[in-house]
Amino acid sequence: MALVKNSSEVTNSTIGENSYFNGKFFINGSLKIDGKFEGKSLQAEQLYIGASGKVRTNITAASVIIEGIVIGNITARNRVMLLPTSRILGDIRTPELIIQNGVVLEGRCIISSDLKHSNKDHIELEYAKDSLTLERLFGKQTAAKEA
Repeated sequence: MALVKNSSEVTNSTIGENSYFNGKFFINGSLKIDGKFEGKSLQAEQLYIGASGKVRTNITAASVIIEGIVIGNITARNRVMLLPTSRILGDIRTPELIIQNGVVLEGRCIISSDLKHSNKDHIELEYAKDSLTLERLFGKQTAAKEA
């Protein structure tokens, strides 16, 4: 699992295929889950959920790669990659989302470099910057006919 630049700088951990973990898990490093994790939260720098991995919790990480099943919300500071066998039920917040063919995803995706604030107001302001309307383009008579 090459998720980190220098493996000596972080703790690498694995929840194996025949393992079950329940609770809160905070790890300063990379974590690979091939077994089952359920709990209130899961926080890691790099998270890899293998094809046999099943996770039911909210995830916070720098980067997440998923092949297995996740039920819960995912927040990633860098990116989320969903491989073809992944099944996700929950919302995703990340600056970069990669979804390969075959993925099943039910939830909202918020893709933004600012994960702390809603982009709704910013997008609506950008949209309204010009004053382009039917009336301005074609006059009041054309706009009245369209209505």
